[in-house]
Amino acid sequence: MEPLVSQLRQDYPDFVFTQGAAHCWSPKGHEIFYVPESPAGLLHELAHARLGHQTYSSDMELIHKEMEAWEEAKRLGERYGISLDVDYVEDCLDTYRDWLHKRSTCPICSSAGLQQQSRIYTCINCAATWRVTAARHVRSYRRTV
Repeated sequence: MEPLVSQLRQDYPDFVFTQGAAHCWSPKGHEIFYVPESPAGLLHELAHARLGHQTYSSDMELIHKEMEAWEEAKRLGERYGISLDVDYVEDCLDTYRDWLHKRSTCPICSSAGLQQQSRIYTCINCAATWRVTAARHVRSYRRTV
Protein backbone atom coordinates (compact mmCIF):
# COMPACT_ATOMS: atom_id res chain seq x y z
CA MET A 1 0.00 0.00 0.00
CA GLU A 2 2.82 2.41 0.78
CA PRO A 3 4.14 2.37 -2.81
CA LEU A 4 0.64 3.28 -4.02
CA VAL A 5 0.33 6.14 -1.52
CA SER A 6 3.78 7.43 -2.51
CA GLN A 7 2.81 7.35 -6.18
CA LEU A 8 -0.50 9.11 -5.49
CA ARG A 9 1.28 11.81 -3.51
CA GLN A 10 3.52 12.35 -6.52
CA ASP A 11 0.67 12.28 -9.05
CA TYR A 12 -1.69 14.45 -6.97
CA PRO A 13 0.41 17.00 -5.07
CA ASP A 14 -2.64 19.20 -4.43
CA PHE A 15 -4.08 16.57 -2.08
CA VAL A 16 -2.85 15.53 1.36
CA PHE A 17 -2.93 11.77 2.00
CA THR A 18 -3.29 10.87 5.68
CA GLN A 19 -3.56 7.43 7.22
CA GLY A 20 -6.63 7.25 9.44
CA ALA A 21 -9.20 5.01 11.07
CA ALA A 22 -11.71 5.44 8.22
CA HIS A 23 -11.86 6.50 4.60
CA CYS A 24 -12.86 10.12 4.13
CA TRP A 25 -12.42 13.02 1.70
CA SER A 26 -12.16 16.41 3.38
CA PRO A 27 -12.66 19.13 0.75
CA LYS A 28 -11.85 21.91 3.20
CA GLY A 29 -8.28 20.72 3.76
CA HIS A 30 -7.91 18.89 0.43
CA GLU A 31 -7.16 15.87 2.60
CA ILE A 32 -7.81 12.22 1.85
CA PHE A 33 -7.91 9.93 4.87
CA TYR A 34 -7.34 6.26 4.14
CA VAL A 35 -7.14 2.89 5.87
CA PRO A 36 -3.90 1.11 4.92
CA GLU A 37 -5.59 -2.25 4.32
CA SER A 38 -7.95 -0.92 1.64
CA PRO A 39 -6.56 0.43 -1.62
CA ALA A 40 -10.10 0.41 -3.05
CA GLY A 41 -11.27 2.81 -0.34
CA LEU A 42 -8.29 5.07 -0.95
CA LEU A 43 -9.02 5.20 -4.67
CA HIS A 44 -12.69 5.89 -3.93
CA GLU A 45 -11.83 8.89 -1.75
CA LEU A 46 -9.32 10.11 -4.33
CA ALA A 47 -12.12 9.85 -6.89
CA HIS A 48 -14.32 12.13 -4.75
CA ALA A 49 -11.43 14.60 -4.63
CA ARG A 50 -10.75 14.45 -8.37
CA LEU A 51 -14.45 14.88 -9.15
CA GLY A 52 -14.63 17.95 -6.91
CA HIS A 53 -17.28 16.48 -4.61
CA GLN A 54 -17.88 18.81 -1.69
CA THR A 55 -21.51 18.94 -0.62
CA TYR A 56 -24.87 17.57 -1.69
CA SER A 57 -28.37 18.99 -1.50
CA SER A 58 -30.43 15.79 -1.50
CA ASP A 59 -30.07 12.18 -0.46
CA MET A 60 -30.34 11.05 -4.10
CA GLU A 61 -27.55 13.46 -5.05
CA LEU A 62 -25.35 11.86 -2.39
CA ILE A 63 -25.99 8.39 -3.80
CA HIS A 64 -25.30 9.67 -7.32
CA LYS A 65 -21.96 11.11 -6.14
CA GLU A 66 -21.09 7.82 -4.47
CA MET A 67 -21.77 5.93 -7.71
CA GLU A 68 -19.74 8.48 -9.67
CA ALA A 69 -16.84 8.11 -7.26
CA TRP A 70 -16.85 4.32 -7.57
CA GLU A 71 -16.82 4.57 -11.36
CA GLU A 72 -13.87 6.96 -11.18
CA ALA A 73 -12.17 4.67 -8.63
CA LYS A 74 -12.44 1.81 -11.14
CA ARG A 75 -10.69 3.95 -13.76
CA LEU A 76 -8.01 4.90 -11.25
CA GLY A 77 -7.62 1.23 -10.33
CA GLU A 78 -6.95 0.37 -13.97
CA ARG A 79 -4.34 3.13 -14.13
CA TYR A 80 -2.56 1.89 -10.99
CA GLY A 81 -3.00 -1.85 -11.58
CA ILE A 82 -5.56 -2.37 -8.83
CA SER A 83 -8.68 -4.40 -9.51
CA LEU A 84 -11.73 -3.33 -7.55
CA ASP A 85 -13.93 -6.18 -6.38
CA VAL A 86 -17.41 -5.61 -7.85
CA ASP A 87 -19.07 -7.22 -4.83
CA TYR A 88 -17.18 -4.91 -2.48
CA VAL A 89 -18.25 -1.86 -4.47
CA GLU A 90 -21.89 -2.99 -4.50
CA ASP A 91 -21.76 -3.73 -0.74
CA CYS A 92 -20.52 -0.18 -0.16
CA LEU A 93 -23.26 1.26 -2.36
CA ASP A 94 -25.82 -0.94 -0.60
CA THR A 95 -25.07 0.82 2.68
CA TYR A 96 -26.22 4.09 1.06
CA ARG A 97 -29.22 2.46 -0.60
CA ASP A 98 -30.29 0.94 2.72
CA TRP A 99 -29.78 4.30 4.45
CA LEU A 100 -31.95 6.04 1.84
CA HIS A 101 -34.65 3.38 2.09
CA LYS A 102 -34.88 3.78 5.87
CA ARG A 103 -35.01 7.57 5.66
CA SER A 104 -37.62 7.60 2.91
CA THR A 105 -39.97 5.04 4.46
CA CYS A 106 -43.06 6.65 6.00
CA PRO A 107 -43.15 6.18 9.79
CA ILE A 108 -46.97 6.13 9.66
CA CYS A 109 -47.88 3.73 6.82
CA SER A 110 -44.47 2.38 5.68
CA SER A 111 -44.95 3.56 2.10
CA ALA A 112 -42.29 5.40 0.14
CA GLY A 113 -41.75 9.07 0.67
CA LEU A 114 -40.25 11.83 -1.44
CA GLN A 115 -37.64 14.23 -0.17
CA GLN A 116 -39.06 17.76 -0.11
CA GLN A 117 -36.16 19.60 1.54
CA SER A 118 -32.73 18.55 2.73
CA ARG A 119 -34.11 16.80 5.82
CA ILE A 120 -37.86 16.59 5.18
CA TYR A 121 -39.80 13.80 3.46
CA THR A 122 -43.49 13.49 2.54
CA CYS A 123 -45.35 10.20 2.04
CA ILE A 124 -46.82 9.59 -1.42
CA ASN A 125 -49.55 7.44 0.15
CA CYS A 126 -50.83 9.13 3.32
CA ALA A 127 -49.26 12.60 2.94
CA ALA A 128 -47.48 12.37 6.30
CA THR A 129 -44.41 14.56 6.63
CA TRP A 130 -41.31 13.66 8.65
CA ARG A 131 -37.91 15.07 9.46
CA VAL A 132 -34.74 12.97 9.30
CA THR A 133 -31.34 13.45 10.91
CA ALA A 134 -28.50 15.06 9.00
CA ALA A 135 -26.12 12.24 9.96
CA ARG A 136 -25.27 9.52 7.48
CA HIS A 137 -23.40 7.05 9.65
CA VAL A 138 -25.89 6.61 12.45
CA ARG A 139 -29.30 5.02 12.79
CA SER A 140 -31.93 6.78 10.68
CA TYR A 141 -34.32 8.67 12.93
CA ARG A 142 -37.65 9.84 11.53
CA ARG A 143 -39.79 12.29 13.49
CA THR A 144 -43.20 13.28 12.14
CA VAL A 145 -43.80 16.98 11.66
